[in-house]
Amino acid sequence: MSRRSALLVADVGNSSTSVGVFSGDRIRATERVDTAKLSAAGLRRRLTFLAREMDVRGAALVSVVPAVNPLLTDALQALSPTPVLRVHHQLKLGAPLTYPQPASIGEDRLANVAGAVARYGSPVIVVDIGTATTFDIIQRRKGYTGGIIAPGPALMLEYLAEKTALLPKLDLTPVRHMVGKSTEEAMRIGALHGYRGMVKEITRHLMKSLKKKSITLCATGGYARWVLKGMDLPFVYDRDLTLYGVAKIHQWNAGELE
Repeated sequence: MSRRSALLVADVGNSSTSVGVFSGDRIRATERVDTAKLSAAGLRRRLTFLAREMDVRGAALVSVVPAVNPLLTDALQALSPTPVLRVHHQLKLGAPLTYPQPASIGEDRLANVAGAVARYGSPVIVVDIGTATTFDIIQRRKGYTGGIIAPGPALMLEYLAEKTALLPKLDLTPVRHMVGKSTEEAMRIGALHGYRGMVKEITRHLMKSLKKKSITLCATGGYARWVLKGMDLPFVYDRDLTLYGVAKIHQWNAGELE
């Protein structure tokens, strides 16, 4: 049996780093690691395990944490026969960038643009819900035209704890009641429903501004599934969108795709 050809892909975020293996036009295996706990040896072990029984032909990454870029690049390069591709705005992305300052667009957002266009076409709005929340707009002719950046859901709880004397620092967990039966539950309900309201309002504002009868709404990121549950907007949840976009950018720029 012949071995599958594969790409190694990585997405370095402020809180967590996702690594994966792309083969046959899909992400076949992924693992999430605490960014603060990254090590070169540990990453090589994880990537070697994920890519077992596959022939790695290349690697690519996006990162919003410059301090860990050398470590991750070294780990990927140890397993890739070709130079690791670092995503930037001058590469082929599957859509034009009509944003006034393309060099300022985050690498993860570029990957989301590429992944969304490849999977869903355009127009499409991508909402990435992590430490921060980004809304990115891709139109049919203009391509990527801009977006909105807002706090992520966890930051709401962190800010309450930081700026008050008595409120505790909490993690995001599910809530059982509509009205809080404790200080902790009241804070979590406020964060969840307040955040959902923000996402709804920004999304509706963007949809209205685009004046399109049909537009795909796509959500990704570590908190996306938790936030979208129960919302009345037709979001498609795409867990691996960023990694998929990284892989498509590699393919376009390696001449594998037109």
